Amino acid sequence: MTIGHGEHPHHAAPCLDPLAALRRPADPACDVYLTGSVFLDIIFTGLDSAPVRGTESWARGMGSSPGGVANMATALARLGLRTSLAAAFGDDHYGEYCWDALEHGEGIDLSLSRTVPGWHSPVTVSMAYEDERTMVSHGHEAPPPAPECPPPARAAIASLTPGRDEWIAQAAREGTRVFADVGWDESGRWDPDDLADLEHCEAFLPNAEEAMRYTRTDCPRAAAQALTERVPLAVVTLGAEGAYAVDGATGESAQVPAIAVEALDPTGAGDVFVAGFVTGTLAGWPLADRLAFAGLTAALSVQEFGGSLSAPGWSEIAAWWQYVQGCDDQDPTALRRYAFLEALLPAPTRPWPLRRAVPTIGFGRSV
Repeated sequence: MTIGHGEHPHHAAPCLDPLAALRRPADPACDVYLTGSVFLDIIFTGLDSAPVRGTESWARGMGSSPGGVANMATALARLGLRTSLAAAFGDDHYGEYCWDALEHGEGIDLSLSRTVPGWHSPVTVSMAYEDERTMVSHGHEAPPPAPECPPPARAAIASLTPGRDEWIAQAAREGTRVFADVGWDESGRWDPDDLADLEHCEAFLPNAEEAMRYTRTDCPRAAAQALTERVPLAVVTLGAEGAYAVDGATGESAQVPAIAVEALDPTGAGDVFVAGFVTGTLAGWPLADRLAFAGLTAALSVQEFGGSLSAPGWSEIAAWWQYVQGCDDQDPTALRRYAFLEALLPAPTRPWPLRRAVPTIGFGRSV
């Protein structure tokens, strides 16, 4: 199944609450809590080739947005989840811009975040060309952004690091459902002890390479099975092959193929996948539907440049669903995999294609 790339700058606030039927007066105000580093992402697009030393390259488009942990926070908020982010922000213009974009632009609760006097915001410059990307980052170590006590929340998303993050255990003790991902191990050790906090988590969502390296296996499915010895639910993303999940408690497994897309920039796609999976889990959907929805939101995101800029909301998902049902070249079997969306989606307000990116990214499909 293929999806076209949009032309028109557009972003709408969430128009659907996926947890509306489940909400009760005594529920915590926060659906999802997360913490980490916020970067200012500057994205140059429309480069014909990689920059060459000693020359000046001109890009046909550019944009800027909050990056780092802001990618996932934005993806969650656009899917209608009440999102709380604890992060450090610099007291420079970059920090002010990121704070405003997240709090006012996306409706993310930053009451647990803080501005740090004298500390400048970390910055990443991303250059997209020939279906690849090159990134250059600069920053200084941030003060710990996480509060001593995480807030009451339905769920929390943790990025596992060597050692123990005390807030993860505390959140789990308070009844918060903890979902974990992990970054690339630059040390090359891939020490399974670095995953110690999985004992407090409900689900772990690594990519295939990460899963195999940590479990010392040579097959992503075998890696997922091995991970269920550490965590109840293992979800392994398989790139172009989709995703595979195993529920160690019930023995249920599911695999959903990826959607074929014209991928322009994969930045933040993993974060969008996690956000989609968490949304479906909190809403109580079946495992296969959660995988399909997470894969769909990630597929929609890679058709746009930038991380948080590209995260889709319900309007984009509804427009896509209406569009693909009217395409003669769509496989009916593949479409049935997403039939569960029919009862969930709002009526599309505008036809597909839509753009999620802000207007500063200024070129369309022909580039």
